Amino acid sequence: MSQNSLLHLNDRAGAFPPSYYAATAKNVVERPRLSGIEEADICIIGGGFTGLSAALHCARQGRSVVVLDAHRAGWGASGRNGGQVGVGQRIDQDSLEALVGVDHAREAFRIGVEAPALVRALIAEHAIPADYKPGLLHTNHRARFDAESRDYAAKLQDEYGYDQIRFVERAEMPEMLGAADAFGGTLDTGGGHIHPLNFALGLARAAEAAGARIFDRAEVATVSPGDPHEVRLREAAASGAETGVRAKVVLYACNGYLSGLEPRTSARVMPINSFVVATEPLSEERCRSLIRDDVAVADSRFVVNYYRLSADRRMLFGGGETYGYRFPRDIRAFVRRPMLEVFPQLADVALDYGWGGTLGITMKRLPDYTELGPNLFSLSGYSGSGVAMATKSGQIFADMLDGDDRDFRVMQGLPTPTFPGAGRWRQPLLIAAMSWYALRDQV
Repeated sequence: MSQNSLLHLNDRAGAFPPSYYAATAKNVVERPRLSGIEEADICIIGGGFTGLSAALHCARQGRSVVVLDAHRAGWGASGRNGGQVGVGQRIDQDSLEALVGVDHAREAFRIGVEAPALVRALIAEHAIPADYKPGLLHTNHRARFDAESRDYAAKLQDEYGYDQIRFVERAEMPEMLGAADAFGGTLDTGGGHIHPLNFALGLARAAEAAGARIFDRAEVATVSPGDPHEVRLREAAASGAETGVRAKVVLYACNGYLSGLEPRTSARVMPINSFVVATEPLSEERCRSLIRDDVAVADSRFVVNYYRLSADRRMLFGGGETYGYRFPRDIRAFVRRPMLEVFPQLADVALDYGWGGTLGITMKRLPDYTELGPNLFSLSGYSGSGVAMATKSGQIFADMLDGDDRDFRVMQGLPTPTFPGAGRWRQPLLIAAMSWYALRDQV
């Protein structure tokens, strides 16, 4: 699957998908297309949370920044996801300690706690209409997981000094959540949920106010390393026109849409699709019967169900994954099935929107920080934790360029091995592995 087809297979060029987020987006602007050659200190490929946060923080440091997005700022997974602002890394601290040792794991957790705090700070500082709401409820779809959740909450409290998480007993869960398959779980008030597209659009405006230049419909074809690096656009390559960017530093911030543009990172970051629906607006009483405290929820399945209530009282439900590249013909029908398994009481509710997006996952579900060469970097592979960690990664990148590389080295030291298989065998192997884990969810 070429990078060109991955970017254009499921979506209309230059247009946000017909999602609930796009329908309620604020401060949408038409940005210019690149013409000629731009000179910059930093060229960022990808206008999602990573790229926009990096642009904002680098521009604040006085650097000249150009951001190139193949479609529009916020177009990709950053503007389509479940909106959950997570805490910590994508895997639990027990697993992370086993991978990298206790000291390294503690540093990674610190960064993961700072990440949602940064999201809240940026929303407040730039008056971004992202509808932030606090609270993340992680539920167990099997009762046998409760003991592990209780021990894990105690571990974070006692060993990490993290007091914003608590265990939720099985008896308390029905008061908090009207889901059919929830036993015990954990409640974490350090994170929350947002309107992700409005957050991305707000970051773009803030970056531009700081001096960054953002270009839409700027699909990159090649990056030629050098001093400076030469970034060329696809339309320029086709026409022979001189269109691109010369920059001292280049950052790939493409996540699931990177594909063949940078093969070394592509070997470690696999694109997968995820899907979300939005119901019609619900009554306040019905909303409280579904999620009493208006928190975001995710369950313990390998193929996670994740859901929350929007600011205008819709259920936003994400469920199901596909490992081919083409979206289902009827996304609403595709997601309705897992939604009704969790909330059978929503059988009478209409689904007003259904959409999909492509995210990037890694083998260990840890972000991939790669230094590809002198002044050439890639940040991606957030594995479903990108709202917070991608935003934080942009700040970490800017700090590294400014001489403070502590957090960059912590994240760079997390293992992100290559996926098994090569060429045409890579995707079938992924499908087989994911299907096996999905089957385990059922049994």
